[in-house]
Order: sequence, then C-alpha cells, then structure tokens
Amino acid sequence: MADLLALSQKALKVCDDLALFSEVEGQIHRTYLSPPMREVHRYLQAWMAELGMLSHIDAVGNLTGIYSALEADAPRFYLGSHLDTVPNAGKYDGILGVVLALCAIEALEGQKLPFALEVIGFSEEEGVRFKKPFFGSLAFVGQFDKQFLSLKDDQSISLAERIQGYGLKPEDIPKAQHYPKSLGYLEVHIEQGPVLEAKHLPLAVVSAIAGQSRFNLHFMGKANHAGTTPMNLRHDALTAAASFILAVESLAQETLGLVATVGKVSVLPGAGNIVPGEVELSLDVRHAEDTVRLKAIEMLLHQANMMATARGIDLEIKPISEQKAVNMSAELMKDLLQAMQQEGYIPLSLVSGAGHDAMIVASSMPTAMIFLRSPKGLSHHPEESVIPEDVHAALKVVVRFLKQLKI
Repeated sequence: MADLLALSQKALKVCDDLALFSEVEGQIHRTYLSPPMREVHRYLQAWMAELGMLSHIDAVGNLTGIYSALEADAPRFYLGSHLDTVPNAGKYDGILGVVLALCAIEALEGQKLPFALEVIGFSEEEGVRFKKPFFGSLAFVGQFDKQFLSLKDDQSISLAERIQGYGLKPEDIPKAQHYPKSLGYLEVHIEQGPVLEAKHLPLAVVSAIAGQSRFNLHFMGKANHAGTTPMNLRHDALTAAASFILAVESLAQETLGLVATVGKVSVLPGAGNIVPGEVELSLDVRHAEDTVRLKAIEMLLHQANMMATARGIDLEIKPISEQKAVNMSAELMKDLLQAMQQEGYIPLSLVSGAGHDAMIVASSMPTAMIFLRSPKGLSHHPEESVIPEDVHAALKVVVRFLKQLKI
C-alpha cells in the first residue's frame, strides 16, 4: 500500500523545487510562456515519465500527462490547476493542485482504473502577462477566441508571437480541446482566504465559485482653494466618493454572502490645500448567486448617482468585466464529501470568492474543487503557506475519491 504521508511530503518538496524557477531572483515570478515555465515543464514531464505517463505541451502552452486506463478507448477524468504565478507569489497557488494530482497517480502504484487520468497544468490563469486570464482553460473547453492572438504584452509582443517563440503553433490551439469522452475535472487549491482556519478545519469541498462584477467610477466635481471655498459652495468629488465607499461596505455587511470592495482610489489634483476635483475608484462585487449580486450592483450604482447629484458632481460609470456564478457538480461534490467523511474529516462545503480554471472547465464537464486551509488567509504573497497535515489530508481524500469514482 502506498505511503501517502511520504507522498504528501514529496508534494511539499516538489513545490519547493518549482519555486526556484522564476523570472526574478529571490522571488517567485513566473508569467505565461516565460523561460522559467519551460523548466517547470521539464521537471514535471520527467516525473510523468517515471509514472509511465505520456506527456505533451499543447499549442496554448498547457502541460498534459495521461495515465492510461484498462481499455484504450476508456473515458478520461482530469486533475490539475495552473502553473503560472502573480508577481512575488507564494509556492502553492495553482502549483499544489498539479503536484497533488501527480502524487495521487503515484499512489496508485501502477493500478489501472476503468478510466484514464489526465493531469493538466494550465498555462495561464492569472492573466499577468497579457492582462487577460484563462488562456489555457479557455482553449481546453474550445472557447479560445482567435482575437486573443493579437493581444500585446508590456514589451509590445503579441500573444501569437509569444506562442511561436515558445516553439508552439497558434493554428493548432483548437487541438488543445479536451478528450470527447471526459468524465469530469477535479482541482485541488489552497483556499486563499481565512474561513477554514477560522473553523480549525483542513479541507472543504467547493460548492460554487462566486459571480463577479467589476466597475470603474469617475466622480467629477470642481477643484478649488481649500481655504477660500465655503463648505456649502463646494463640489467635492472625494466626499461623494467617500460616502459611496462606506455605502459599499455597509451593503456588503448587511447582505449574507456578499463581498464588495473598493480597492483602488485616485484623487486629483491630490494636494492638501485643494478641494478634490476628481476621484476615480474601482468597484468589485461578488456573490454565489447572480440575482443577489446584480441586485446589489443596482442598489450601489443608484446610490452613487444619488450621492453625486446631491453634491452637484458628474459621475461616469464604466463596466470592466462580469463573470457569472458557477455551481460545482452536485454528484462530484457528494462523492468528495463522502470521501472526506470516510477519511475522518468533517465534510464541509463553502463558496469560492476567487476565480479559478474550474469555473471555465465547468462549462464543458462536471467539475469539482477541494480547498486546503490557508494559514493567516494569505495568498498571492511570498508568505503564502500550507500545513503539511492538510496536504496529507487532501491527498488521502483525492486517492479515495478516484478509487471509488463510478463511470
């Protein structure tokens, strides 16, 4: 019988090794199709070869490795996550899901299942290099838009040129679509939040990925002298914006499951003795139910207009992006919760507030996620960490889940 504790320790060692492949010395920084990504691919492909897997880099840069089934034409189940990082990242976001998938296959010790297993390391989830996320998973589900190829990075190099420079062919991207007889997809990921730690629990099954809407709001008042402009004659853009920011916080606190954030504010002219004439700010609203999210947005934007009007201020609202909420597969969730209980863990489910490749894959096949506890709730940060016992717990649940999965 496989030593799952030893394999979970191997997972941590592999994450340490992969963290060394970076564009910035002393940091973990690995963007789409950067030279360090080639080193990650080589490392993982060598491991796949040891496990008897056939590996491949598809035309969009996804790394795939197939562990064959009893029958050649058997259906396929996918496991994985992403291999790219944000700047100055932690060791585990994305990477841990790919590494644990390979550990789960190693735990089978050559045992063949009624279905093939394919591990996929998605090439682009963070969207750092081209300011557009999910190239890899969009290609995987056949939703890659050819117009993406003309996008340019900060060096004015197009996506098509970057793909060609990596030795891949953009015209072959349609071939990156998943195998037709696909059973489903499982992604193991750190929570990137504080809920599991607050509950003193190692794992949870994700029930849904929250829908998300983003806007930019531009409050336009009138800059004037701070000492000579009476309070009742001011058109202060910042006071209107500040009132709105507090309204955002208040509504989110009053609405179960809603999170709403103003994370960026720019004030002009930006001097201590000038009444602020303009304020630009961001708005990010998320909820697991789209109806709740859309109602909250309607209320907030109405309040923003009211606050601007009350101060004689103009307001421009610019939608930036919208992502609908995605429910995970009820059947796969049931199987995972059962596996958790069988391994002695409390079967908890929770909503993911962050986006993941799983939200893209879910449009094409049954999809599930497992979250591991994030100490201090930290992610996208060099101090991002995991608890070794939690990694062991996740591996045990995944192996049991795979062995019990019915086709």
